[in-house]
Amino acid sequence: RMSPRDLIDVTGATYTYLMNGVTPKGNWTAPFKPCERVRLRFINGSSNSYFDVRIPGLKLSVIAADGQDVEPVEVDEFRIGTAEVYDVIVQPQETRAYTIFAESISRDGYARGTLAPHAGMEAQVPNLDPLPTLSMIDMMGAMAQAGGMAGTPGMAAMPGMDMGKAPKVHHARTEYGPNTDMHVDMPRTNLDDPGVGLRDNGRRVLTYADLHTLGGSLYPQPVTREIELHLTGNMQRFVWGFDGLKFSQAKPVHFRYGEHLRLVLVNDTMMTHPIHLHG
Repeated sequence: RMSPRDLIDVTGATYTYLMNGVTPKGNWTAPFKPCERVRLRFINGSSNSYFDVRIPGLKLSVIAADGQDVEPVEVDEFRIGTAEVYDVIVQPQETRAYTIFAESISRDGYARGTLAPHAGMEAQVPNLDPLPTLSMIDMMGAMAQAGGMAGTPGMAAMPGMDMGKAPKVHHARTEYGPNTDMHVDMPRTNLDDPGVGLRDNGRRVLTYADLHTLGGSLYPQPVTREIELHLTGNMQRFVWGFDGLKFSQAKPVHFRYGEHLRLVLVNDTMMTHPIHLHG
């Protein structure tokens, strides 16, 4: 039901990707003095795009994620989803220009800017990486059941999956209806996976497993309640929701004042879903 090249809904065939409102040809430029430490805050202000960000010739020291200080981790590249924020520190040693390169996950375009000692300077813009191909391990959990797959009540385990460690999840009754065509019964928690198109690319890529809050957890107190929400959809009808319910059908999820609440989000679809809490 889904092409292995269906990485994002709207691509560079429609969009022109911008950096601070400037097209790639416009060459937005940030000045620096050689050897000084420069803090860059990357904000994915898009509504639908994932970017893979790097500055060829410079290491990126990630020091904050979504406004929370983290233990510094040095990488060559990071993926940034819709509404995510990363703060990085770079320290250019040479009096030359460096390209800030943010290519789309679908490899059909890019945003770019320049770090330079003087206005008007440019550095070489890298070629786009090859278009990645989604595999079963990208589109399924440790074991998945897809509606409409004739004669296939359950997908087989993929190489590298530890079926004994995959947690089983509960599906709400509302997930069994026309708005849902797939259930993941044994999801993977693969925080150390850089993601499709970034595995074994020769660069050190940030993963969520690299991120540790500076000074320890902000929430050391015990969790008092847990809510499990499934991100669901129907690939043919293009309907998305929580627990099989689109927005117009859903009732509020009540958070109690003062409680320490854990939300467990399970992606039951084959799509990449950006998700965050407002406020």
